[in-house]
Formats: sequence, C-alpha cells, structure tokens
Amino acid sequence: MAPVAGSGDEWSETAMLVIDMQKDFVDPATSSAALLAGEAILPTVTAAVAVARQRGIFIVWVVREHDPSGRDVELFRRHFYSSGKGLGVEGSKGAELADGLTIKDGDYKLVKTRFSAFFATHLDSVLKTSGIKNLVIVGVQTPNCIRQTVFDAVALDYDKVAVIIDATAAAKPEIHLCKYTFHTSPSKYLSRPKI
Repeated sequence: MAPVAGSGDEWSETAMLVIDMQKDFVDPATSSAALLAGEAILPTVTAAVAVARQRGIFIVWVVREHDPSGRDVELFRRHFYSSGKGLGVEGSKGAELADGLTIKDGDYKLVKTRFSAFFATHLDSVLKTSGIKNLVIVGVQTPNCIRQTVFDAVALDYDKVAVIIDATAAAKPEIHLCKYTFHTSPSKYLSRPKI
C-alpha cells in the first residue's frame, strides 16, 4: 500500500485520491447521467495518475459501489434504485473504472457510499498508517464528492490538500470554478413570498 521503496522521499508522504472516475459518472455511452465534463477530463486524470506512478505516489481509487436495492445510498437518491436505474451498482458496467484507468499492484481501492471518501470508511486509517500527510485529488464531481472529501481531509489535519483543477469536473463550468452569484440583500431571502 505504501509508495514504492526508493522512489524518492519527497513524494513518500503524498497520496492521490482518484474519485468516482467510473463509467456511470464519466462515460455518456454507458449512462445518461454521466458528465460530459467528466469525460473531457479523462485524459488529464490519466496523465496525472501516470505522473503519480512515476513519482511513487500512493494512488487510492475511490469508487461508489452500491447495493442494487439502493439501501446503502443517500436517502435523497434512494428512489432511483427502486426503479432499477441507480448509479454505481456493484458489479455493473457503470461501476467499472472509465476506459484507460486501471488499478495496479500497490494501488488501493476504497469503496464509499456517500460524498466524502472519509465518511464511514477506513480511508483515514489507511492513509495515516501508510505515512501519508499530503493529498492530491482528482475526479468528479467538484461540488459534491471532491469538495466534501477536501473539507474532511482538512478537518482530519492533512498537511497539504491539493485539487488539480483541470483533472476535476462538475456538471457546469461555473459550478466547478465556484463562480456563484451572491446577492448583497439578505432581505431578498428572508422576506415572505408573495401569494
């Protein structure tokens, strides 16, 4: 699980988390729910993984694999599974890694059932017992799984947490880049709607 011996101390405390780069999320030929932006970052993610391997960085493949019934998925999405159209169902084609991505010896596969890779998983234990202090994060989706994993990594006291911006994606570029429009008038949101 630890980085390759003799690969250079400068990267031995760093892990790359590759989040949800699965066909259901990034391959429009497999799933109508797949992000076109996810498909677009696939070459960059593949290149980032290759560089990480060259440097001996510990690679963690964070994937969603749900029970076909959806009993382990977030409550707000459970209804999709009752119709048989849930994403990331364990053993399905959609749960497979996107074409060109492969788990190799020395990598680690972590299954999650919520947005954060840390929530109700043993990721923190795996990383800390491997001597990991720094994280590099790639994958989808920025406002959900990427952001929540980053927030939890910071809360768990990882020294450096980096997101490769062109190796992460969201449904829309403005969401990915956090270009939100904020209104300065709180009364707009606190007033009663007119009936």
